[in-house]
Formats: sequence, structure tokens, C-alpha cells
Amino acid sequence: MLRPGQVVSIVGPTGSGKSRLLADIEWMAQGDTPTGRSILLDGKQPPSSWRFSPEHKLVAQLSQNMNFVMDLTVEEFVTMHAESRLTPDMTSVVQNILNQANQLSGESFRPDTPVTALSGGQSRALMIADTAVLSRSPIVLIDEIENAGIDRKQALGLLVQSEKIVLIATHDPILALMADRRIVIRNGGIVKVLETTAAECESRTVLEEADRFLMNLRQELRDGGRLEQKILKIGNGQ
Repeated sequence: MLRPGQVVSIVGPTGSGKSRLLADIEWMAQGDTPTGRSILLDGKQPPSSWRFSPEHKLVAQLSQNMNFVMDLTVEEFVTMHAESRLTPDMTSVVQNILNQANQLSGESFRPDTPVTALSGGQSRALMIADTAVLSRSPIVLIDEIENAGIDRKQALGLLVQSEKIVLIATHDPILALMADRRIVIRNGGIVKVLETTAAECESRTVLEEADRFLMNLRQELRDGGRLEQKILKIGNGQ
């Protein structure tokens, strides 16, 4: 049973079928995908209108590769989505999304930046913020957020705060342990469903400390700094 605000990670070797499981959920598969898998809602087959109607779409999916082809600025793109949702206080909502996206992204961008000029990390940050604030879909699927160059912990927090059910395919142990449970995939099938233990949650703090160190090194690289002294300190156990 999945509830609003819960996070479930999907783990397994490369090629094991993690992305395929996400695709089946996004499609609300009814035996009509290569896996033959059927997705049920509350134990029942979902109505066709929920599968094929954009108005009743239950799932928003953020894939590994996101490319824009429209000739719009970031602000125009978000405003267009807000207008389609008949969003009240539109100016405030659009500004909130842009602020959230810039907090998630390692590289900030301006409202007048063309969407086609965004980097992969900036694109993913924008779509996560947009999904959290504007999307009505209660389920969000994310494929390997760790490769996006964004603050993944803050990104998950934003989606959970918006009461989304989040399923995330990942190789990242921090993300896996941030989830309430994890689904283990092998050879296209689910072999285990593991609840995250209290001991695993405690061990995550050690991983997060190491991750913060690496994030600082990445920022130092972006700023044109040198890394040898910081790396020597960690090598000497300081």
C-alpha cells in the first residue's frame, strides 16, 4: 500500500528492468507492454479514461533525458503551464517554481533563459519544481535523479512536501535509504520488497557526510579552484 508523501526506491543491476517497471506504471499497463505486467489501483483495473485522458492522468514521469524543442523562455514555459491549470495568483506561483528550481540546480538560471539553453541538470530541476507545484498527478516517477547534477535530497523533500507518491529508480545508496521501502528488481521481475530499517537510516548520515564533501569538491571545481589540499586532508583522515 502506497500513501501520499511516501517514497519508494527501485534498485537492481543495470538492465534489470527498473526503467521498464516505471514505464509500466506510467502507462498503467494492462498486459499490453513487453513485460505482460498489469498495474492495479486499489486492487482493480483502472478505467480507460484514467489511462488515456490527459485530464485524469495519475502519473507524472521525469526521465533521464529531458530535451526542450519549443522557442520559449523559462518564465514563458512555466507561465504557459500555470495558465493551462487556471492557476490563481499566477505571478507568485511562477516565481515560486523558478526559485525552487534554482535552489535544486547546481547552476542558477534567469527567467529569460531559453529552455533550449538549459543544461541537463537545470532542465531536471525545473521540471521537478514544476511537477511539485503545478502537477495534479498524485504519483511521480523518477529515473536516476543522481545523474542530474541537482540537490537530490531537496528534490525528494519538495515532492514529498507536495504529498506526492514518489517512485525512484536509483543506484544511489543515499536515495535508496531515504525511501520508506525499496523494490529489488532482477531479470525484469520483483524479487524483494525491503522496508528501510532504523539502523539503515542511522547509517545514511555517514553517507550524507561523505556526499557533502564530494559536493563541495564539485563546487570548488566549478569555481576554478584547486583540490589537492582538500583531498590530502581526507586522505590523511582529517
